[in-house]
Amino acid sequence: MTNLPNCPKCNSGYTYESEGLFVCPECANEWTLEAKAEPGEQEVAVKDAHGNLLKDGDSVVLIKDLKVKGSPSPLKMGTKVKNIRLVDGDHNIDCKIDGFGAMSLKSEFVKKA
Repeated sequence: MTNLPNCPKCNSGYTYESEGLFVCPECANEWTLEAKAEPGEQEVAVKDAHGNLLKDGDSVVLIKDLKVKGSPSPLKMGTKVKNIRLVDGDHNIDCKIDGFGAMSLKSEFVKKA
């Protein structure tokens, strides 16, 4: 069996090769060995409501109640969210909230814990 590289995004060891790309089943990251070796790839720079720089794996706290479409109750201010993952886009934080499930949040509504 060949020795495949760990995922550069989440460091998972469960990667597999598909059509010339390496794929991570845990975070859905796809890459090539050439792309991994390039130093020009930039990290996503995301700041919380107070201007603190966030990174993957940080814990954050909600700074206001957030209404969730399709849910009868909002996410309450002060809810702690662990092990965030930064992504590109309008909602730039992916996370799992205990008792609620997978969620995308805007960084302007959280502060670093």
